[in-house]
Amino acid sequence: MSTALDAAELLTAAQAATGLADFGDPTLPQRFSLAVELLDAIPMDDDGRRRAAETCHWLLTSRLRFFGDRSRLPISDEVIDRPMFATGEPRSGTTLAHALMAADPESRALRFWEVMYPSPPPGTTDGAADDRRTRADDDWREINAKMPKWLHSHPYNDMLGDGLPEDERTWAFDFRVMTPTAWWRVPMPTVVGGLPTDAAAQYRIHRAMLQQFQFGRAPKRWVCKGFHGFRLAEFFEAYPDATLMWLHRDPVQVAASRTMMMADILDGIVGPIDLHVETRKHLEMTRAGVTNTMTNPLVDDPRILHVRYTDFIADPVGTVERFYAFSDRTLTSDGEAAMRHYLANNRGDRHGKFRYSTSLLTDIGEDLAALHEEFRPFRERFGVAIENRG
Repeated sequence: MSTALDAAELLTAAQAATGLADFGDPTLPQRFSLAVELLDAIPMDDDGRRRAAETCHWLLTSRLRFFGDRSRLPISDEVIDRPMFATGEPRSGTTLAHALMAADPESRALRFWEVMYPSPPPGTTDGAADDRRTRADDDWREINAKMPKWLHSHPYNDMLGDGLPEDERTWAFDFRVMTPTAWWRVPMPTVVGGLPTDAAAQYRIHRAMLQQFQFGRAPKRWVCKGFHGFRLAEFFEAYPDATLMWLHRDPVQVAASRTMMMADILDGIVGPIDLHVETRKHLEMTRAGVTNTMTNPLVDDPRILHVRYTDFIADPVGTVERFYAFSDRTLTSDGEAAMRHYLANNRGDRHGKFRYSTSLLTDIGEDLAALHEEFRPFRERFGVAIENRG
């Protein structure tokens, strides 16, 4: 039997390695202990435990250095002006929308090399001597080798360390989420629950990240992407001048596509999984997302632009331009040219076609006609048609 992890020892080791003591949140040690308990409950051999300990050390030391930066530099004075966000259910076009906005030379987006290695602020370093992009590139080559099928559903992973993380990745060292892009070396399933969440605290971390990467650099328009629908009150509390483009897609397709994507990811981390179990889980997650969208009063907030997935796919650049206008921003000719260049040179099937089928749902006993009827109020509210594909 492999040796259990010791939360107290890991916390002490991180402090000793950095010479820093402040984790930026007095509740962090307790929350980290819960994450360690979860890790210890996962069957792993000694190598898996070693990898888990290394990942914990990486995240803890990153956190200490990050908050150390904020104590010695006036990073908290940075103003995040009218950031623009894309959101929606998984597999609804949000990543492409984000990628197009990030291609605009007047925009700034989070990059994986930054959120993976956030200290010190990039604006305070000599870029030529900063090896963080190289380290993150190596990390992503390892991720892509371990999860090659993920490139089919998410070809953006070929951007390596310069890729575009979801906003949730900024919370990896807060131990409220345990995502594949932080825990890929550890043989464990993706953890989507069981850890204490605090949306207000999480957005404080997110804002601190934007300030960190803006500090010492010329201010640009921030463009971000995350799954903010369940946290709208806290989102707008943190970013009262933000605008949000919310993409909506046929939930039946969402459920099937997200199932297959996560199955491909998990196949690379823990091996083959029970596809029926995964399908049921993602159908319930899709149902929860639709329920929230239909009942959350802030869904009708005037700072939100609701967009049909099919409209976006038909005219991606035109849709982003509409979001710019909605946000009182201007898409320049250079920005539009950069977006069209991105589309022309980054085909979605460049690493192979992603294949999934709604038969995943019928295989677990669901009736597609009944599902379409279940989601009819959502489709009518947002003008979402049934997608006629497999």
